[in-house]
Amino acid sequence: MADQIPLYPVPRSTQRRAAYYTNTSAAQRHSRYQVEDESSHLDEMPLMMSEEGFENDESDYHTLPRARISQRKRGLEWFVCGGWKFLCTSCCDWLINICRRKKELKARTVWLGCPEKCEEKYPRNAIKNQKYNIFTFIPGFVPALKIGYLYTYWAPLGFVLAVTVLREAVDEFRRYQRDKEMNSQLYSKLTIRGKVQVKSSDIQVGDLIIVEKNQRIPSDMVFLRTSEKTGSCFIRTDQLDGETDWKLKVAVSCTQRLPALGDLFSINAYVYAQKPQMDIHSFEGTFTREDSDPTVHESLSIENTLWASTVVASGTVIGVVIYTGKETRSVMNTSNPKNKVGLLDLELNQLTKALFLALVALSIVMVTLQGFVGPWYRNLFRFLLLFSYIIPISLRVNLDMGKAAYGWMIMKDDNIPGTVVRTSTIPEELGRLVYLLTDKTGTLTQNEMVFKRLHLGTVSYGTDTMDEIQNHIINSYSQVHSQSGGNGTSSTPSRKMQSSAPKVRKTVSSRIHEAVKAIALCHNVTPVYESRTGVTGETEYAEVDQDFSDENRTYQASSPDEVALVQWTESVGLTLVNRDLTSMQLKTPSGQILTYYILQIFPFTSESKRMGIIVRDESTGEIMFYMKGADVSMSSIVQYNDWLEEECGNMAREGLRTLVVAKKSLTEEQYQDFENRYNQAKLSIHDRTLKVAAVVESLEREMELLCLTGVEDQLQADVRPTLEMLRNAGIKIWMLTGDKLETATCIAKSSHLVSRSQDIHIFRPVTNRGEAHLELNAFRRKHDCALVISGDSLEVCLKYYEHEFVELAYQSPAVVCCRCSPTQKAHIVKLLQHHTGKRTCAIGDGGNDVSMIQAADCGIGIEGKEGKQASLAADFSITQFKHIGRLLMVHGRNSYKRSAALGQFVMHRGLIISTMQAVFSSVFYFASVPLYQGFLMVGYATIYTMFPVFSLVLDQDVKPEMALLYPELYKDLTKGRSLSFKTFLIWVLISIYQGGILMYGALLLFESEFVHVVAISFTALILTELLMVALTIRTWHWLMVVAEIFSLCCYVASLAFLNEYFDLAFITTVTFLWKVSAITVVSCLPLYILKYLKRKFSPPSYSKLTS
Repeated sequence: MADQIPLYPVPRSTQRRAAYYTNTSAAQRHSRYQVEDESSHLDEMPLMMSEEGFENDESDYHTLPRARISQRKRGLEWFVCGGWKFLCTSCCDWLINICRRKKELKARTVWLGCPEKCEEKYPRNAIKNQKYNIFTFIPGFVPALKIGYLYTYWAPLGFVLAVTVLREAVDEFRRYQRDKEMNSQLYSKLTIRGKVQVKSSDIQVGDLIIVEKNQRIPSDMVFLRTSEKTGSCFIRTDQLDGETDWKLKVAVSCTQRLPALGDLFSINAYVYAQKPQMDIHSFEGTFTREDSDPTVHESLSIENTLWASTVVASGTVIGVVIYTGKETRSVMNTSNPKNKVGLLDLELNQLTKALFLALVALSIVMVTLQGFVGPWYRNLFRFLLLFSYIIPISLRVNLDMGKAAYGWMIMKDDNIPGTVVRTSTIPEELGRLVYLLTDKTGTLTQNEMVFKRLHLGTVSYGTDTMDEIQNHIINSYSQVHSQSGGNGTSSTPSRKMQSSAPKVRKTVSSRIHEAVKAIALCHNVTPVYESRTGVTGETEYAEVDQDFSDENRTYQASSPDEVALVQWTESVGLTLVNRDLTSMQLKTPSGQILTYYILQIFPFTSESKRMGIIVRDESTGEIMFYMKGADVSMSSIVQYNDWLEEECGNMAREGLRTLVVAKKSLTEEQYQDFENRYNQAKLSIHDRTLKVAAVVESLEREMELLCLTGVEDQLQADVRPTLEMLRNAGIKIWMLTGDKLETATCIAKSSHLVSRSQDIHIFRPVTNRGEAHLELNAFRRKHDCALVISGDSLEVCLKYYEHEFVELAYQSPAVVCCRCSPTQKAHIVKLLQHHTGKRTCAIGDGGNDVSMIQAADCGIGIEGKEGKQASLAADFSITQFKHIGRLLMVHGRNSYKRSAALGQFVMHRGLIISTMQAVFSSVFYFASVPLYQGFLMVGYATIYTMFPVFSLVLDQDVKPEMALLYPELYKDLTKGRSLSFKTFLIWVLISIYQGGILMYGALLLFESEFVHVVAISFTALILTELLMVALTIRTWHWLMVVAEIFSLCCYVASLAFLNEYFDLAFITTVTFLWKVSAITVVSCLPLYILKYLKRKFSPPSYSKLTS
């Protein structure tokens, strides 16, 4: 049993480490120490290249990456390359932590309805999704200032900042309004004086809160009472764990039995709850009533809790609040949203820094050539201002406007309707992705189950032979009916024979009957009737003599598989018509109602991988123990057989989810003995789960195998071709899911995430360092093999061998992580970012994917059945998974290529005019005199060249159809060749060549007057810029032509007004025209020739396709 305890990773604090030791069984503790002692032997077995994992074996795994980063850069270099930012943030964090010291989380005792009795002060129950506060809002934009910008003209900078701040402020305000709306929702609070309305944010630990049907649960509560007669209710948890099915919750029986609501205040009772933790699937606590004789103790488990962010689906519930605010499960499982900066922006920042260094160097060279005469430092500053155009202030504005344009194009694309861009700052990221991390349920699959196959060992039934089963069921029940004289017994003749002489082989008919009955009884499904009366609960619990009409019945359960099974039994004639906490009723094909009393129920857990139920047949008094579960866990429980393993394999290959169904008859004595031991185990405080599991295990021996079922989870539309396209584009796909290992593997195969030819390596469960070491070595020996690993094993590997594990995993073509918690998903994203340095994209559709979406460089949310939480938190929101293909291949490609061209062109525009200024100054004895003054400089960067340069956002190198047809083109983008130091240097050389030609040409050709130099060189400069835009464009758009012509007309028209700079008489002469034309031709023609030659002898990959 010990090997089934989930081991959570050992976090930093020793207090948590202590908890770890108390949770572990003695045997495990022993083996753990043994492994630590054997680490010297482990060192002899090599694992990958590095031994780093060994050196810090006991240190916490979070410290490893930081150590590795800090080894890379030292001293001044580190400080300049972002160290200053790191120091500032560290200081701020330190101050913030001092201001609000992290409280140690403790277990608590909560008195019903008495918040004032709490010893501790607990956090406010307020939701906060904002990114900034008063102190961090403006410093949040320091990255936008970038090193170069700080030293140049302030007016344009002020404008750029104002635009950025305004945009963020609007976003922030919207977030604030959403939070405010959530926090001011009103709830009824029960007090001694009756009900009072209270805001969600004012709820305290110990309050008794009433939540109506379809209302959100405001904080974590223990479920005390419900209006439903059964003492249970359903809740929807799609915003918490991403599962769309309803969960059944049970009220504490002591408080449910009280005659009236007000009696909650007349009793003296308290709830003891464990300390707040992240695991949403477990809870341990006790309910104690002191004023009764004897004192009542009830054990509380996960089924007695109502977590915040879930929604009540049936009835009205009353609960006592145990955790609020930051301590609720839902908040502990979400990470803080970070400000995302695109890779392209980071690359442009590097280039801007290089330009700034060039500016300083050029100014110093000029002053040196002057010979440091006079007040040289004043001259230095004048040169800095003169050459400040090297640093493109308008780059930020142009890029931001470009990003807005890309966002608009994405939202207007008819091929991907309903797509919304929520973060306008990172559309270029879509073109640089290497890793795609996707959720399974609801993202790749539709979360709709269909029953496909029933296998009885000798005979198998598929969708086309279900009518045979129906005939068998009708026959067997009509036999029973006639035999028992219609008094409603449900035991078949073969059943009676078997108890007396088990050697007689059962007929197929009786085996089908047993199997269908087992499937109809062994589950957690409840039929819900939509009431016609308008008052819930009236028809829902109708008496047996009323007709349970089929048309308004729906089934609710904690897993869609179960609903599919019960719907199937209904289709073959055995219908579940009613269920409460103690009994369920089935309707036979002839309309007869059979009642079964539920004695015990053992819910499905990820450790046991099975669920069981003990029922007593009302008519015969017979006690049956039914069980169903995954083949891994059931194969050792059922009697020996030769077909189970093989058939499970066959069904899994078809992509079906398999369940093994078995049963065992119990005598009254056997059951009584079991019940006593079980109740004793349930009340123990220490190792409760272990003891309970051990008692249940005593029953799970030599069970009779009834059948094997196969259910299919249907894939979303076009998932296979989309995944195929992404794989061809060089994107590595990781599937992170909270689902079971078997299911995840099935879907990975059926969706072609893992191609037919690939092997799958299923990582065995590991609990300590030695096992992890051996298992990693086993995986390393395999080549081109997909990896499937569970969340628990992943934690162990990351704790001891983080670097080695990631190195192995990112080489494999596909990785599937199952049983992942929301925080684990986010942690995997951060690991990939840190170890590979590549761009990651996360896609999901439920509240449980939010952390992963926010951690990734680019988050995509799907608006699905699981609500809108993921799509609201994401940077891009789409309506179907298949749209991601076009989003990346077409829009990602265009956004990146266009921004790269735009960014470099804006830099070129500043460099060329600075080169001219440098040439001009050096000719005139290094005088710090401006070449162009006043309006010429302003007009140059705005009205004269702005529109053609910005029209580059309409350029495209490949038609959308081509980009989708040849996804391999996407691989080139991830190498980042469109914007690199190489392309940047080419543009610098072009700028220096053109600036030099323009200036020297004008100086050679100017006549006696200085005025003519300005006129000739400036006109040639404008023409050159317009021609260069035309040279850069790959595919013409009519708006580009308009922009070029419009800019030229603007310049010609403005010449009339610029008489203080230009001599109008000279401008209208033929001399002026030929001189300008000559200079322009010399500056541009060589570049056109070079471009033609490059196209001819070294064409880009895409031109081969388009020709």
